[in-house]
Amino acid sequence: MHIPTPGEIRDKRVKLGLTQTDVAKRSRLSQSMVARIEAGTVDPRVSTLQKIVGVLLDAERSMITAGDLMHQPVICINSEKTLASTIEIMEKHGISQIPVIDEGVPVGCISESAIINAMEEGKINKTKDHLVSDFMEEGFPTVPPSTDIETIVHMLHNSHAILVLEKGKVSGVITKHDLMSMIV
Repeated sequence: MHIPTPGEIRDKRVKLGLTQTDVAKRSRLSQSMVARIEAGTVDPRVSTLQKIVGVLLDAERSMITAGDLMHQPVICINSEKTLASTIEIMEKHGISQIPVIDEGVPVGCISESAIINAMEEGKINKTKDHLVSDFMEEGFPTVPPSTDIETIVHMLHNSHAILVLEKGKVSGVITKHDLMSMIV
């Protein structure tokens, strides 16, 4: 476990745009205690240091945006693609869902679940060239790159993925896996 030095605490606080008063309020310490810790004139208890570090970590986490989380390029298909070729793309890239984008506009998605449901209902015939448009689901929600991580986490509770739009064009995608990767 790394114990931050007074200088590291001060540098992190300044980098995050917080004042000593901000840190003091959020950690329920006095501003003078935060100042003395940063100056190195007091040797804080571990619990006091944990409070300050917790505040700094929370502030850092809230600065993460969709633009920071998204990955590129976005693997996508259009609605007139055959289901067989779409499945090949999904297998090649190891993905379980893929956005459907026609002429730069997100129009839906196709997922393993949708394909399996169609198979179960007898709607897929191996001898026929099925199109993605026949089985496509509602599209992924879209957000601008500036969207905060809390909003992203909330949105991913109800969606396979989120598309990041910049100037009307899809610039990235965020999946639940991307969020879990942040922990590591």
